[in-house]
Amino acid sequence: MPISLYLIWFLIGIGFLIGEMMVPGFILIFFTAGSWVVAGAVFFLPELELATQIIIFMVSSLVLLFTLRRYGLNTFKGKSKDGVDDEFSKVGQKAVVTEAIDEDGYGEIQLDGTFWRATAEVQIEKDQRVVVKGQEANNSMVLIVKPITKNTDDKS
Repeated sequence: MPISLYLIWFLIGIGFLIGEMMVPGFILIFFTAGSWVVAGAVFFLPELELATQIIIFMVSSLVLLFTLRRYGLNTFKGKSKDGVDDEFSKVGQKAVVTEAIDEDGYGEIQLDGTFWRATAEVQIEKDQRVVVKGQEANNSMVLIVKPITKNTDDKS
């Protein structure tokens, strides 16, 4: 028993959907939808020629891509704080030292439930609260912190 054309188009759509999950870019999802539009068309109109099916696929995919991608990105991507959409909108946030930081050495802090490697100009003991001042120039995974003093705490 041969596989029907609408099932083939549906499975092609599944392939695009898996591709979207592997390489997120919010583009292949529209080709998934285009494949499923053709699958529906072939289901209701089984006499459609292959060339017509391909045209329906291309037109529907591109129309959906150009009309819905911006809306979809805004919906699923979310909004950034103050126009900053990177890890270091964390500057100015407070954290707790989980592993003592030696003077001009390294330790560990917990910030927003995540552990970060940190450095400071002064020694900071475990369980002391700190404020994030930035990231290390040569290693963006290391945060530069400063201990919170009474004066620092009043400013925040």
